[in-house]
Amino acid sequence: MTPIKTHRDGAILEVTLNRPKANAIDLATSRIMGETFKAFRDDPDLRVAIITGAGDKFFSPGWDLKAAADGDAVDGDYGVGGFGGLQELPGLNKPVIAAVNGIACGGGLELALSADMILAADHATFALPEIRSGTVADAASIKLPKRIPYHIAMELLLTGRWFDAEEAHRWGLVNEVVPAGTLLDRARDVARLIASGPPLVYAAIKEVVRDAEDAKFQDALNRITTSQLPTIERLYNSEDQLEGARAFAEKRDPVWKGR
Repeated sequence: MTPIKTHRDGAILEVTLNRPKANAIDLATSRIMGETFKAFRDDPDLRVAIITGAGDKFFSPGWDLKAAADGDAVDGDYGVGGFGGLQELPGLNKPVIAAVNGIACGGGLELALSADMILAADHATFALPEIRSGTVADAASIKLPKRIPYHIAMELLLTGRWFDAEEAHRWGLVNEVVPAGTLLDRARDVARLIASGPPLVYAAIKEVVRDAEDAKFQDALNRITTSQLPTIERLYNSEDQLEGARAFAEKRDPVWKGR
């Protein structure tokens, strides 16, 4: 059984973590995920990805402790994209949607945090339980206090408590909570909407957000206005940039070509 299933629908790639019973991620699976998202990044015909888990109970609990007990090193080779294939993949300038279909804890929650949007089934639950096993949720400790209020993030990191989809939505951690049976349909609707938009603009948005994360406002703005970012330079010299202006002037929908 392959641990990762993929399905292409036009410009959309669906990636399903498929490791019964819980969709835990070992080193081999992480490397496959990295290659999968690398191929998505480099395929000009793909514009949006959805990451989800097989079944209706687990999105992913993260690190596979059974594999670790059998010899997988926690500091081993996770592959080109780091753990789960997403959070350290360089140059990933395409939108990724996480469709959280169940339990997302530890590294599974960190995987969801690596996406650009998170949709959750109404029965989904979340936690960062690393504190209870005497270790640190490293990626979550970096990302979570930047995504939700600091004191809430610290409570979740310091206690490891579970919280449900509604609370996650209340803190802005997830974009939407939907009935479990409609989760993938909703994710596909959002993906189709994004796929119909201008890919060069999306690439620029993702690079700007990454570049500006730890920069002063004026420094980041200067890098944009002087086209120091590769995606910005490409956008400003593209056919799509002209097409957007022409479509507006002609009062029609633009036709994006990604060039």
